[in-house]
Amino acid sequence: MAATAVAAALALAVPAVAAVPTAAPGRGDHAATRKALDANVKDGVVGIAAQAKDEHGVWKATSGVGDLKTGEPRSARDHFRVGSITKTFVSTVLLQLEAEGGLSLDDRVEKWLPGVVRGKGHDGREVTLRQLLNHTSGIAEYTSDDRFVKDVFLAEGFFKNRYRTWTPRELVGIAMKHKPDFAPGTDWSYSNTNYVLAGMVIEKATGHSYGHEIRARVIKPLGLTDTEVPGTDPTLPKPHSRAYSKLAETTDGKTYDVTRFNPSAAGAAGGMISDADDLNRFYSALLRGKLLPRKQLAEMKNVIPVDGENGGYGLGLITYELSCGVQLWGHSGGIHGSLSETATTADGRHTLTFNFNGDWTGDSLSIVEAEFCEK
Repeated sequence: MAATAVAAALALAVPAVAAVPTAAPGRGDHAATRKALDANVKDGVVGIAAQAKDEHGVWKATSGVGDLKTGEPRSARDHFRVGSITKTFVSTVLLQLEAEGGLSLDDRVEKWLPGVVRGKGHDGREVTLRQLLNHTSGIAEYTSDDRFVKDVFLAEGFFKNRYRTWTPRELVGIAMKHKPDFAPGTDWSYSNTNYVLAGMVIEKATGHSYGHEIRARVIKPLGLTDTEVPGTDPTLPKPHSRAYSKLAETTDGKTYDVTRFNPSAAGAAGGMISDADDLNRFYSALLRGKLLPRKQLAEMKNVIPVDGENGGYGLGLITYELSCGVQLWGHSGGIHGSLSETATTADGRHTLTFNFNGDWTGDSLSIVEAEFCEK
């Protein structure tokens, strides 16, 4: 990925923080969180929509604007593109399929997708489904391909291709033009290609698209009425704010409205849409064991260290420890014009989700620290 503004843009985000105590101090007013939201806007974030749930109830807040032309503020009910938060949904479905005996995480990718992971040293016979989900496969990152960067992340290519449909096979094919990052299971490296492949495995195993399975297995059972798997639809459901990007290799220069965008460029790695309330409910239910049997939830929480001893990546789930010692679980996500974060305590009782409607700046950690650490 070329540089800051580009790197923030598509389904990539892994927190810079990033694994052991349990609960966070609850407060009714969330004053510190409100202050952190406002500070981010003062430092250049266009607008923020946030919601927290704890023992005191539901708290919603916004800061900044949702439309740079009209000055209309953000709405706490805004829908937004969630980027890599999609990965937790995809992983949940695969783990449900494992619990039902439909597949094993120790299956080789080749079993489900024969001949797909081949080229430049890639070999699906050596990669397991588990290694896709925890990013230890070594499979190359398709979003780092120079041509793809120009076609999707930079201004000229974006406006030419914003409505283009990218197929999963096409995205994986881009990755197969590059050498693997390492031999499977020998290291860790975040790769969106892993989850494009995971979505393809879901379709092969069930006969339905990954979006169909997420709707049937997660969205409908939890009543997530504001969550969508849009496929190729470039629109956002109302209400929503505008989404902004620099579409450049730096954070300087013109700001573009990128609200309309065909998310097939992210697919199962980051194409979903939701809102703060639904994401809080999803992660709370997940951590409380409402979506997975105990065995599969334990597998999801079995993390690979990715930030020294302070953080780790499980199966589509990130954990990290805050300065006050509180351990959180969740995921972050970036895609054109949108940066999002969801975090919850291990018991699922205290959750926070927020979204920036710009993809080039913002201090997520300051907001998370304020919510979970400051009284």
